[in-house]
Amino acid sequence: MVEINPRAMELAKINAGRNHTEVNIFESDVYSNVKDTDYTDIITNPPIRAGKKVIYKIFEEAKEHLCENGCLWIVIRKSHGAPSAVQFLKEVFGNCEIIGRKKGYYVLKSVKK
Repeated sequence: MVEINPRAMELAKINAGRNHTEVNIFESDVYSNVKDTDYTDIITNPPIRAGKKVIYKIFEEAKEHLCENGCLWIVIRKSHGAPSAVQFLKEVFGNCEIIGRKKGYYVLKSVKK
């Protein structure tokens, strides 16, 4: 897990412990401190208030850190740009599947081919 906000990192550690989940959490501004390029999955609920430029950077650079057939998973509200995110992901990955929709939230999946 990566996070730029130290308080959010601490809360993520607490939540991981409460859910008996083993995770590595480290500070990074998007992928600046992420060196691995063989992740099977990257999951994001992007920081909408950061703006489309930052969000699309997260999506685009995820591809560089995924292994072959690795997946980018995104949770995003329709009102926060889910339809345009689908189009952008299709441009970057060549694919984007809407896995689910509920109460205005979309779960999107793109696979690195």
